Amino acid sequence: MDYVLVKVDNRQFVVAKELLASFIKVLGEPSYEIKKEFGGEQLEGITYRHPLFNRISPVILGDHVTLDAGTGLVHTAPGHGADDYIVGKKYGLDVLCPVDSLGKMTKEAGEFEGLTIEECNVKIMERMSEVGMLLHASKITHSYPHDWRTKKPIIFRATPQWFASIDKIRGEILNNIASVKWIPSWGEIRIENMIKDRDDWCISRQRAWGVPIPVFYAEDGSAILDVDVINHIADIFEEKGSNAWYEMDAKDLLPAGFTHPGSPNGIFKKETDIMDVWFDSGTSHHSAFKQYYHAYPADLYLEGADQYRGWFNSSISTGVAVTGIAPYKTVLTHGFILDGEGRKMSKSLGNTVDPNQVCVESGADILRLWVASVDYQADCRISKEILAQNAEAYRKIRNTFRFMLGNLFDFDPEKDAIKYEDLHEEDQYMMCLLQDLIAKLHQAYQNYAFDEVYRSSLTFMTNQLSSYYLDYTKDILYIDKADSFERRSVQTVIYHTCYALATMLTPIIPHTTEEVYQYFVGPKKESIYLEKMPYAVHYANSEELKSRFDKFMAFRDDVLKALENARNNKVIGKSFSARLTIKPNSEVKYLIGQLPINLQRIFIVSQLVITDEDIDGEEFASGKILVTPAEGVVCSRCWQVVESVNEDELCPRCAEILKK
Repeated sequence: MDYVLVKVDNRQFVVAKELLASFIKVLGEPSYEIKKEFGGEQLEGITYRHPLFNRISPVILGDHVTLDAGTGLVHTAPGHGADDYIVGKKYGLDVLCPVDSLGKMTKEAGEFEGLTIEECNVKIMERMSEVGMLLHASKITHSYPHDWRTKKPIIFRATPQWFASIDKIRGEILNNIASVKWIPSWGEIRIENMIKDRDDWCISRQRAWGVPIPVFYAEDGSAILDVDVINHIADIFEEKGSNAWYEMDAKDLLPAGFTHPGSPNGIFKKETDIMDVWFDSGTSHHSAFKQYYHAYPADLYLEGADQYRGWFNSSISTGVAVTGIAPYKTVLTHGFILDGEGRKMSKSLGNTVDPNQVCVESGADILRLWVASVDYQADCRISKEILAQNAEAYRKIRNTFRFMLGNLFDFDPEKDAIKYEDLHEEDQYMMCLLQDLIAKLHQAYQNYAFDEVYRSSLTFMTNQLSSYYLDYTKDILYIDKADSFERRSVQTVIYHTCYALATMLTPIIPHTTEEVYQYFVGPKKESIYLEKMPYAVHYANSEELKSRFDKFMAFRDDVLKALENARNNKVIGKSFSARLTIKPNSEVKYLIGQLPINLQRIFIVSQLVITDEDIDGEEFASGKILVTPAEGVVCSRCWQVVESVNEDELCPRCAEILKK
């Protein structure tokens, strides 16, 4: 920065050149004369006398000084600010801290001793005015750190502390960071930057509670750091607990007959500082694995995104220091829970959501389902409205399980299950889709992507099961003979699907799946928690089968759209009252020939005609589709519109099925 020596009346001031105009304005815009201009570096090393004390101090250069306001010169207090402390160390300044732990001035403050900092501020202003050194005073509002509990401004004080050197093991820590799996991946960069720029870890705190630092002081003030003494203290703590430090005198805590050159009279003092609580939590893995060293390191650490400077950091620092290995293989970071409007929850705002109350009102599985549904790597919102949406999803899952269980009441998997190779192709297709889902869920669990488990399961249960397979197979499950091949084929698919979904959703909704398991058919264990999740099976024909059926599902979408349009136009009511006439394009015609399936049943209509003749239907990508009311009478059992029924109002199919 460039500075000027400016004369105002009979006084001269040094001011940053860019701030001269604002400085003169504050003084009431008197006339002035610039006597000299010079660079800031020319001021380095010159001295000045303190306006109130008979003290000579040097002028130093600091990069933290800005031209935002003021004069471009600031008071430097190495004992009261991080920037000041750093520049003070550079210039070898004394770290003066004339404020005690109660916020009162010490004897180093001279005439201001005993005053609180607020009282001292006022008194200093008065004294500056008395000696004619106060040019201007005004109050400003600016951003300043506050204590989050009391909401009051913080005093920065430099105090004697204990430190652990990170510098000595930084390389080892960085190597271990690279070997850990970080979820999300940006976690690696975040903690790497924190370790890379860290020299020392302040491990002491000035608190009235906590784990003590086992250090004694001799009469001459020297600290006693002795391995035998520390091991002796550890033995006492193991027997009596760490409170022994506060309950016993120093002479009783030290080994019998202990002497030290710094204490000729045998008088010792205990350290009053406690260990940083992050040191406690960071070393927790040593206690956790004390009996199980074969399990070290832990498979997973999970905590909030603020722990990169906390638990994740202290754990890897202490872990590498003692074992040379990070205490975790994987670290997963989650966000924080906010209210429905995205605000931090606070009792004062009254916007908290009590999880216990949610469990009472909706059940624990609704809450668990919400946890699984959100992208936990970011901050998550929760409210009654959001939980209501999850309750709807839960009802869908629960009702799907109820339907499947209800249609397995007479199914014995050991006697009635049909081999995959013998299943109808439409049933094989569902088994292939189920295997794809199983593989996808396993992969999602491996990556802790619980929201993907939730979405994939719900989508499968909604689209592939409820809206497709379980919908059209009702005609088989309810109408066909109980032991018919078609019904057993469908039940086989439902059995495998119900088991797979129940076991794979147990980590998320365990109470519901345990209830499902109690009604499950076939041999089973005491609890679903003792079952293993199935692994995906690859069938030889799966790729070719899925390719054909995926094309068919696109054709089915066109049919469903045509039926929906007919319903909206009051042409039909339920789909069973419809007659479908389809003129497929060449590709769909070939596809139909390759699929040995009952199209009328899958489309859930009473009558179906595939024709090459032109029809007066809607144009779709798959061809023309015409929906008209089915002609005939309704069977009282299967509800299909047929040409005729017998005296019991049964169609020929139902009459044959009911023959004894």
